[in-house]
Amino acid sequence: MRRVLVLGLPLVLLACGPVPLPQAERECFQRARLAQQPRGEVAAGIGTGGRVGGRIKLEVTSDYVMGRDPAAVYDSCVYQKSGQAPSRPLYSFPEWKG
Repeated sequence: MRRVLVLGLPLVLLACGPVPLPQAERECFQRARLAQQPRGEVAAGIGTGGRVGGRIKLEVTSDYVMGRDPAAVYDSCVYQKSGQAPSRPLYSFPEWKG
């Protein structure tokens, strides 16, 4: 039992450490998108035998509800995850439509 604790503790501590800056920026970009507006999808279909099915998925974050600026959400998220400031601002990403 003691051996498991000694060997497992470093792995647990590594999970709490900072992530590489590029990874943090990717993850935080998605969080900033959700701060800008909710995301969702709707699916409907008819199966064999005429059975009708449907699904609705909606993602709403507290950042959106509180009206936080997506750029501020991005900056603070990157810093929290990596311990570094972002390498470039959110609005410089070509895929950002803000």
